[in-house]
Amino acid sequence: MKPLRIIIVSLLLAMVGIAHAQVTTPEDSLQKLNTDSIVRDFDSRPFFGLYKDNYFVLGTALNEKPTQYNSDVKFQISFRQRLTKAVLPWHSYLFLFYTQKAMWNIFEESLPFRDLNFNPGIGISKLIISKDRLMGKATILFEHESNGRDGEASRSWNKVSLCGSLFVLRDLMVHGKIWIPIIDGKQNKDILSYSGIFQVGAQYISPNKRWVVDATFVKRKGWNFNFNTTINVGFRLSRTANQFLMLHFYDGYGENLLDYNKYHCRIRLGLLIRPVFFSDF
Repeated sequence: MKPLRIIIVSLLLAMVGIAHAQVTTPEDSLQKLNTDSIVRDFDSRPFFGLYKDNYFVLGTALNEKPTQYNSDVKFQISFRQRLTKAVLPWHSYLFLFYTQKAMWNIFEESLPFRDLNFNPGIGISKLIISKDRLMGKATILFEHESNGRDGEASRSWNKVSLCGSLFVLRDLMVHGKIWIPIIDGKQNKDILSYSGIFQVGAQYISPNKRWVVDATFVKRKGWNFNFNTTINVGFRLSRTANQFLMLHFYDGYGENLLDYNKYHCRIRLGLLIRPVFFSDF
C-alpha cells in the first residue's frame, strides 16, 4: 500500500499547486464581457485544471457512536484536460476528465483503504451566453465509474449524463444532472435504487469570495421522497489562495461504490481545494 499512498499524496500536492496558479484569474471576469470577449477569455485559460471539488476531510458517523470502524478520511482528486478551444459549433468544447474518490480507514490497524472509486470520462460542453453575458453551460458526459476490484467486491457502471448549470445571480449557481445508465457490474444491478437517477443542487459564493456553500441532492430510484444529500461549507484560508477549511456532511446511500447499498450519515472536517469559478458536480 505504501507506493499507492505516495502517489496519492503527490497528486494532492499537485492539486495544491494548481489551486495557487488558478487564483490569478478574476472569478467573475467571464460575466462582464461581450460574447466574443467571453470566448477569447475562456480560450486563454489553462487547458489543464481542477474539475470537481478536491478535498481531504476527516470525520465520523452522526447516527451512531463513533468507533474506529465508522470514522475515516474521505478524499477526492478531480481534474480535467480541455482538448479544444470553444471553436466547435455553438461555442462548445471537448474535454477529458478524471475523478478519484477514496474512503481511508486510518483508525484501523494497517490503515487500509476501504474503497477507491475511479471516474474517468469525456465530455462536450456548450457555453450558454445571452445578451453578451455568460449564463451557464450545458454538457454531455460519457463516463465510467468502478472500484477496480474483482469478485464479490467488484462494482462498476457507465453513464451518459446530461448536465446543466445556470447563474441565477452573480454569486449563485444552480445545477442539474440526469443520466442514462449502462450497468455492467454483476454485483450492483440495483445501483439505481441507491446511487440515484438524477441530481440537483446549488452553490453560493459570498461577495467577498471568502465563503462557499453548496448542496447537492441525488434522487434515488422510486416515487417516494428519497434523496442522498451532500452539504459543504467552506471558508477561504487566505485571500490570495484557493484553499478552504471545509465542513462536509453526507446523508444517504451511495457514498462509495463498495458500500453503495449501505446507509451513511457522516460529518467531516478538512481541506477543500476548488476551481476559481464554480465547481462541476
